[in-house]
Amino acid sequence: MRLNSYDEWSPLKEVIVGSAANYTSHERELSFELFFHDNIVRSEWYYPRLSAAGDPLPRGTARSPIKQRYVDELAEDVEGIADTLKSLSVKVHRPLDVDPSTTQVRTPAWTASVVPPLNIRDNTLIVGDEIIETPPMIRSRYFETQFLKPVFAEYFRAGARWTVMPRPFMTDASFDLSYARSSASAGGPTEPIEDPVASPYDVGFEMLFDGAQVLRLGRDLIANISTANHALAVDWLERHLEGRFRIHRVHRLSDSHIDSMVLALRPGTLLVRSEKVLDLLPGALRKWDLIIPPPPERNDFPQYENDDLVLTSLFIDLNVLSVSPDTVLVNEACPELVRTLERHRFTVVPVRHRHRRLFGGGFHCFTLDTVREGGPEDYLD
Repeated sequence: MRLNSYDEWSPLKEVIVGSAANYTSHERELSFELFFHDNIVRSEWYYPRLSAAGDPLPRGTARSPIKQRYVDELAEDVEGIADTLKSLSVKVHRPLDVDPSTTQVRTPAWTASVVPPLNIRDNTLIVGDEIIETPPMIRSRYFETQFLKPVFAEYFRAGARWTVMPRPFMTDASFDLSYARSSASAGGPTEPIEDPVASPYDVGFEMLFDGAQVLRLGRDLIANISTANHALAVDWLERHLEGRFRIHRVHRLSDSHIDSMVLALRPGTLLVRSEKVLDLLPGALRKWDLIIPPPPERNDFPQYENDDLVLTSLFIDLNVLSVSPDTVLVNEACPELVRTLERHRFTVVPVRHRHRRLFGGGFHCFTLDTVREGGPEDYLD
């Protein structure tokens, strides 16, 4: 089919499901810490250091290994997501797996380890008939969209547009640290962040932005901005999409991604973390009905050890995937969320996903919908 995805809820026909193959560790350096800083519980701030010539890793980097049993169970659950979607008559595409011999990303400015294309919602934004590869926010994911290239090429041959936003150098100076330094941050460093280390490739703040910062509503796109990096990227999107889409800026709805804060389940209905979210949304969206599930319980999640790095908040299971305006994939470990959606007349498809807090994503994060039946409707008029 031709690429066609304008919203989050219309009947899903084709989707890409991420890969967990050869996930071994998290590499903790500046970009990783900034991305997850709202949720990481830590005793120290991993201050950024760029790699020197011959260094295998950036100075100041620490690798946090992931226990093999978690990786094995993650792989089982990802395959379960793919199988569930197939059972619902959705065509499922998969990215290339990371080969075990591919261990590093290298650019002129730094070196990082490689992670598999698991949370594929992040580095790509699908708007209608266009694939937009967004500028990555984590160094180790710099070339992640390359693993999606066979799928993207197939859609391109069928007529899709295919665009790559400007690629950042991602030196220390590229990152706007103001959000992490501010009192608005729920996490933030436990000690002040000093001046970034200079690099010959410094160009100042650059575009850094993920597709998961955008809520798609037909012709309207809600874009979350928390840093100068995000603002630059949204400037680019506005110019690139002018005349085709209307972009509505929201500010500091979260540190970056908004799909565990707010999701549109069908026209006129939002799944939100709390009523406070509404105050930050555009006026037209404040008229929509809200579904606010009970706060998640800690016993909904596996118990981890002190050396297991937890990356997400307890609200990660709001990261659901709509298969149609009345059918939603929900984590089977969340009975209260299931009951809440059923009371609002949704058909809930429970799917197992155990270690979402360790791998930073739910069903929406692990998938990229490429073909839905909806079009460029005006849902905010």
